[in-house]
Amino acid sequence: RILKDNMHLSKIHNAAFEGAVGPAVLDVSSTALQALPTWGLTAVKVLKARSTPALKTLPPLENLLDLQEAELTYPSHCCAFHNRRLHNRSDPELCLAWLLKLDTLDFSKLSDLQEINFHYPDMELCINSRPFKCSPKPDAFNPCEDLLGYDFLRCITWVITASALMGNLAVLVVLLSSPQKMTVSRFLMCNLAFADLCMGLYLLLIALVDHWSRREYYNHAMAWQTGTGCSVAGFLTVFASELSVYTLTTITLERWHTITNAMQTDRRLRPRHVVAMMAAGWGFSLLVALLPVFGVSNYSKVSICLPMDIETPASQGYVVALLVLNMAAFLTVCACYVGIYLSVRKPNMATRHGDTRIAKRMAVLIFTDFLCMAPISFFAISAAMRMPLITVSQSKILLVLFYPINSLCNPFLYTIFTRAFRRDMYMLLSRCGYCQMQAEFYRLQGLSGVALDPRNKRSRKSHSNQFQGYHIKLRGCFISKGAT
Repeated sequence: RILKDNMHLSKIHNAAFEGAVGPAVLDVSSTALQALPTWGLTAVKVLKARSTPALKTLPPLENLLDLQEAELTYPSHCCAFHNRRLHNRSDPELCLAWLLKLDTLDFSKLSDLQEINFHYPDMELCINSRPFKCSPKPDAFNPCEDLLGYDFLRCITWVITASALMGNLAVLVVLLSSPQKMTVSRFLMCNLAFADLCMGLYLLLIALVDHWSRREYYNHAMAWQTGTGCSVAGFLTVFASELSVYTLTTITLERWHTITNAMQTDRRLRPRHVVAMMAAGWGFSLLVALLPVFGVSNYSKVSICLPMDIETPASQGYVVALLVLNMAAFLTVCACYVGIYLSVRKPNMATRHGDTRIAKRMAVLIFTDFLCMAPISFFAISAAMRMPLITVSQSKILLVLFYPINSLCNPFLYTIFTRAFRRDMYMLLSRCGYCQMQAEFYRLQGLSGVALDPRNKRSRKSHSNQFQGYHIKLRGCFISKGAT
């Protein structure tokens, strides 16, 4: 037995108990021990490690086969023994099956019990099995499972992560490197792409940790959840989520203001106005993402590093306030698009065709985005009010399938599938020596759009004849410099 209450004890030699008869009871409570010896623990029947926060990992379970009772610091460590018993052949149900099988054995062909054990070695495990006690038991926020828990969830997470990262990174590279003027719409799209890129980074971090700790998450749970990694992941997801919602709301407000004031160009939003609005959005998103770091709720409650701690009134108010603000943003978007629809329907309202087309497209996209957020908001509000309707394991499925789906869809639906993005992309590739024909086509189209009156059909027809040759010559995207 090792004496407890020794705060100076931080290390036991790896072979300290090798070859020894005991110990039968190992008590390292209230010490600074960081790891137990790897060898010599086969005789330990009782392990006590209460109030040892530095002991975040357990030795290989094969060296604790005779352990009957454990009093530990972290609930996740009890999961190690729970999972082992689930896969152990001495499971009570299997032992019952062996007892039923005894009725079918022909004992006249077996000389003694040793021969029975020789032919059926699993019987010895059943005979020697004893009930196992472990405390503290895992709670509802940290069930005995891996970080993501399900194999299909891992596959979906990697697909969403790769798509979100590549899509949003492509949007940022093309828009920021484009020689076109940085308009209000482009500026807002860059902010939206950056927010969604942060969500992709959060998913990448979660997927990497899940892969690294797979089947042994109990040994990495506390180091991950109480460490810097989980705080960074939680900060990224809250910041990305709030900045994305704020930017989508700003896009809607900008479209509503532009369309309802189409005939009053002096009342349009200027770039400086939108920059000020987004600066406020960045400040708000940074504030709400930093509050759990400084003690208002926290990111260490669950393995996926979301602020689910509602133990104190301040923490509960923080979570409820975020959900209410997101719902208010949704209602604002609804009200704005109702106003846009009514404005477009007025026969005496002369709105620009481009504004109307963009407004209709964004209405569909933003309503789709918030429709994906609706189930998360519903279940999150019920949990924040201490009336959870689903478990943490089920919430992981909900969060992976719905929570980051906007980060996957936004870059494609808002930017990549638009004609302006294709033009900017071809212009960028042409500077690298590719897609020269396509870039020249879009360049001439831009010049003709400035020179021509769109209402003059004869002028449009003559210029369309000039572009006919380019339509015939286009043969794929990546062509060599020599061919161009």
